[in-house]
Amino acid sequence: QVQLVESGGGLVQPGGSLRLSCAASGSIFSITVMGWYRQAPGKQRELVATISSGGNTNCAESAKGRFTIARGNAENTVYLQMNSRKPEETAVYYCDAVFLKTYWGQGTQVTVSS
Repeated sequence: QVQLVESGGGLVQPGGSLRLSCAASGSIFSITVMGWYRQAPGKQRELVATISSGGNTNCAESAKGRFTIARGNAENTVYLQMNSRKPEETAVYYCDAVFLKTYWGQGTQVTVSS
């Protein structure tokens, strides 16, 4: 079992920056991939970025060059640094972890607005 807790959401102005954190607990040494997804109102959940246990990263085209996913010094944390935010990126951001199945956090609201 894996439990995930996201933090760092909130209001950010267009063009601003925000960093999300995800802390995992439980069977963390068995996690193969962790990542971030987002879901805007009325839309499907979509990939933002992922990072494997080996450090390989994958990022959505819309986020490349602006978003960075990284692991913290502790193996159980993952960060998403988001720069140059756009209003259309307002959504609930979810952390996920893969270990035999996909586990999800409760989500954190990010609002990009002036």
